[in-house]
Amino acid sequence: MAKDNKTIIELKNIYKDYSTDTVTTNVLKGISIQVKKGEFIAIIGPSGSGKSTLMNIIGLLDTPTKGTYILNGTNTINLTEDELSFLRNREIGFVFQSFNLLRRATTLDNVILPAIYAGVSNAKRMSRAKEILTKLGLQDRLNNQPSQLSGGQQQRVAIARALMNNPELILADEPTGNLDTKSGEDVMNILKKLNDEGKTIVLITHEHSIANQAKRIIKLIDGKIV
Repeated sequence: MAKDNKTIIELKNIYKDYSTDTVTTNVLKGISIQVKKGEFIAIIGPSGSGKSTLMNIIGLLDTPTKGTYILNGTNTINLTEDELSFLRNREIGFVFQSFNLLRRATTLDNVILPAIYAGVSNAKRMSRAKEILTKLGLQDRLNNQPSQLSGGQQQRVAIARALMNNPELILADEPTGNLDTKSGEDVMNILKKLNDEGKTIVLITHEHSIANQAKRIIKLIDGKIV
């Protein structure tokens, strides 16, 4: 699907500092990024480069010390915690390295969670969850708990959960980091297919082989884009 010229992510001169009583650490130092609708970008950098902090800011899980962040037309800088939470649930689907599934919940219950927070009716969310899980080849695993699934299957459940509210943006943080090579390839193929269908994908990784599968790479070193 061809991308249009709509800007989904606009970061302008983003700084992030962490302070203790004695020392201030400058983690991000003037980051400016634009991501258009339908792009697939990878943010790559070594440990300590600031990519996790940047991901947390893009994902509205943290706020910058200075700078402007506009997400899909909304200036996020002065939003309250509740407003950030609402925007995050509506606009962003998250896929984490550690899957972040509820251990005692079934596949189906894990996937419908975002739709519960969004106030979707039970019938609609059940129908949508089953549809997505079937598309991802998990129709026989609806009642399994995470401990009964392989790592690759757990990550597919996490992707299904990320798609539940039909967000424009998928934010994937080291999505292949805990997977064997074959499962990692499967997850990357799913992300590429979602991108082909029009989803905007931002992938955080330290692996060049993973980053090279994106359509644009942003390299981060010591809190700056290089």
